[in-house]
Amino acid sequence: MAPPLIEARNISKRFGALQALSDVNLEIRAGEVLALLGDNGAGKSTFIKVLSGAHPATGGEILIDGQAAVFASPQDAAEAGIATIFQELALSENLSIAENVFLGRELTRRVLGVPFLRRRDMKRKVAGLLAELEAHISDAEAPVGSLSGGQRQAVAICRALNLDARLVIMDEPTAALAVAETRKVLQLVRRLADSGRAVVLISHNMHDVFEVADRIAVFRRGRKIAERDRAATDPEEIVSFITGAHPDVRALEMRP
Repeated sequence: MAPPLIEARNISKRFGALQALSDVNLEIRAGEVLALLGDNGAGKSTFIKVLSGAHPATGGEILIDGQAAVFASPQDAAEAGIATIFQELALSENLSIAENVFLGRELTRRVLGVPFLRRRDMKRKVAGLLAELEAHISDAEAPVGSLSGGQRQAVAICRALNLDARLVIMDEPTAALAVAETRKVLQLVRRLADSGRAVVLISHNMHDVFEVADRIAVFRRGRKIAERDRAATDPEEIVSFITGAHPDVRALEMRP
């Protein structure tokens, strides 16, 4: 088995008197989809915020390719190859696909000291990213406001790839999507992993998870309480971990 791309060791996070994460250990590997599951407040969102540089960990460490990494901001995490796509997507509807993908990182050329956008080069790069994802969007100049929910997810993924992301974290990417759009987004997720990138997927949809994930980690009350290969478990077992009905969880929570 290849060494992990990213390894979280004993990650803890405290907000005042609230212990949001307790000694979380987790490996994230290139070429696979890792699903994080758990009820609301289980700690999974806090964990990805630590991983993406939004929250500093109170304890523990993060290793990338075996080397310790410290993120003081999301920008630090992005420079290390970690991109997070939140449920809101943060796209500008009045801008084109290409403008959204390059937002804040536009390609320019200077003429007599005046910067001009290299629109043709930006459009060509975005067209290549869309083709890599098989997103079936023909016009990189189309305004994002004209796109469907699944197509917007493709644009957000393209922006992550344009940042040379090695790990893409996706927070509820299929929420509020119709069945056909959901299938397209899951195909995008799978293509990301098949291209050699790591994907962390947060979802409450068990069907989606079992369709696309390679591994499943379950969080409960700030702890990672279970980790399973998808082929070695089933939805019933995962639900029992989430709800606390599994004997292993009951034994763990009885400890002082």
